Amino acid sequence: MKSIIPEIYIENCKEALDFYKEVFGGEIKNLKLADGIEMFKGYEGKIIHAELHINELCTLYFVDVLDEPRKGFNMNLVLEMESEDEINKVYSALSNKGSVKFALQKTFWGAYHAVVTDCYDVTWGLNYSQK
Repeated sequence: MKSIIPEIYIENCKEALDFYKEVFGGEIKNLKLADGIEMFKGYEGKIIHAELHINELCTLYFVDVLDEPRKGFNMNLVLEMESEDEINKVYSALSNKGSVKFALQKTFWGAYHAVVTDCYDVTWGLNYSQK
């Protein structure tokens, strides 16, 4: 296996994509709207694929929710951070208008860790393993 890329289905995808670019940095690539594609008739203006390339190893895919919201999303996206400053910055940005499930703190496994559900109802595990 070469990699695993999370694909996040989200309402108001364009707005969310801009938010995540602000939080994580990177570059939005390969953004494709449903416009003019017969199988997506009625979903004009909706994003059917977008990529946020955070760095050479981290990419997130985003798609607008086209039908009913997905139920049973039973996993968190865990982000391994590079520094204490980075985890503090991301924790602050995601928890603003979101909800903290596990406050940022030092854990028994020797890392700083937090779990936050952001304003788009995506749950993120944040981890910084001290060297």
